[in-house]
Amino acid sequence: MSDHQMQRGQQWLERLLQLTGVPAAVKAERETEPLDGGERHEEADSFWLTVDATNLTPTQIQVLTGHEGTVLDAIQYLANASLNLSQTQEQQASYTVELDGYRVRRQAEIQELAKNAAQMVRTTGKEVEIKSLSSAERRQVHTFLKDFTDLETFSRGKEPHRHLVVRQSQSG
Repeated sequence: MSDHQMQRGQQWLERLLQLTGVPAAVKAERETEPLDGGERHEEADSFWLTVDATNLTPTQIQVLTGHEGTVLDAIQYLANASLNLSQTQEQQASYTVELDGYRVRRQAEIQELAKNAAQMVRTTGKEVEIKSLSSAERRQVHTFLKDFTDLETFSRGKEPHRHLVVRQSQSG
């Protein structure tokens, strides 16, 4: 089933790009997650759809990425919503759309932000608010910091002014 989901995602994104006048090949692969010991295992229903930027101009890449990844986020949201529409829970999959290394670079930036916030909270004892994160990026910080048992994270505010807060754990 998951090969079919992966192929559907690849074909959907290639068709969308074609319709936008920016035809490009898309490489689809299963997302892998690190295991203890540095090995990686495949996530069954989670896929990366990587747009081949080889024949794209810098302007096309910039337009498809958008300011701070907003267009790439919109394409990814549309992919997930469209591809999972009318699918049973077991048939649903998660798609990450990548272009020109943006997601990988942004993930490293977000982890650095999370580490710096954790260090600041531990040093000052005061909560730190991280602004300008998408909901997916806030989830990444929540996930990254969940193993820091002396800290807790939560979101505050309403979109589009929702912020992630890191503070010392209140339990214990």
